[in-house]
Amino acid sequence: MLNVLIIGVGQCGNRILDAINKEAFGGSILSKYYGTQKFPSHVETLAINTAMNDLKELRFTKAKDRIHVPYLHGVGANRNIGKQCFEDNKELLLRSIEERGDFDVAFVIASSSGGTGSSFTPLLIEAMKERYKFSVYGIIVLPFREEGSIYLQNSIFCLKEIIAGSSDGNIIVDNQFLKHLGKDIKTAYDGINRTVAQRFLFLLKSLDSEMMMVTDLGDFKTVMSAGSKLATMGFGEGDKNVSVKAVIKHSLSHAGLLFELDPYKEANRAMIIIEGDKKYLNINDITTEVEKLSGEIGQIFKGVLLRNGEMPRVLTVLSIGASSELNKLFNIGIDAVMKEKERKEKVAEQNRGIKQKLEGLEPQY
Repeated sequence: MLNVLIIGVGQCGNRILDAINKEAFGGSILSKYYGTQKFPSHVETLAINTAMNDLKELRFTKAKDRIHVPYLHGVGANRNIGKQCFEDNKELLLRSIEERGDFDVAFVIASSSGGTGSSFTPLLIEAMKERYKFSVYGIIVLPFREEGSIYLQNSIFCLKEIIAGSSDGNIIVDNQFLKHLGKDIKTAYDGINRTVAQRFLFLLKSLDSEMMMVTDLGDFKTVMSAGSKLATMGFGEGDKNVSVKAVIKHSLSHAGLLFELDPYKEANRAMIIIEGDKKYLNINDITTEVEKLSGEIGQIFKGVLLRNGEMPRVLTVLSIGASSELNKLFNIGIDAVMKEKERKEKVAEQNRGIKQKLEGLEPQY
């Protein structure tokens, strides 16, 4: 049994963590007290935030697992304030982790674009890697591109720090890519959170299960450490009329992924976990699709979970190499930085002009 720590940081990370707890305990408000987790691992969760109101809105995360860092209403999307706040409270946060026991692996979930999650997460991962021996992974959510220049610039600097840091790898989720999951902003967010939670629980189950073909935490680490230390996940689900070959293809498709990626050209390594009744898991179909992908990207770790009576489901984890979508995001973010800089310079120039015009003058009454 794996001992797993899941930390949600900031509003976005807290909400995904809450969605994970909802899925894990069965969805009832009372199930967090009386329910049994769906996964075989021993899991501890922590929700960290500088905004008390964000913590209060969590419905499926226990009160004892909510850590309020002393900034009553957040850090206002300012990463500099957030970083200082983290340093002032680093020992409080690490002590909260240590109180929950020893772990084999930890996941830190956050948005790259806001204030608390964006600023805390790179520093928290570094602090955990310095102090603890277990692997630490990020689950990093990218913003809707229309959210504004501050969120875009926060995102690229957060990603820069994440990529350069000591994490064992990071799964990225792109809100822009997944906005089709809702008709409006709320249902889109809810749909994204639920989707991430379901796939994450599938991943945990696959890392802590007896398989016919085995993938384990070591294989996951090898996949996640490749390329830019960024990865994403794909998912496909079938029925008795859909072949496992088609389900694997769906998990690698635009409709199945959490980030826009061409797996055959932009992935470096992969893990493919296939679950279902053995009568649906045709070995030739599985081999054909796995070999097609491995012929392009090289190493693929494959695991099969036999589940009597269940339809085929496939989870893929793909490490990201050179990515056109990442390049596009960084270019948009850099443009946002330059525009913010221009605005500040214009205001400063205007203020200097006003000061010069008023030099030597006094009000006349």
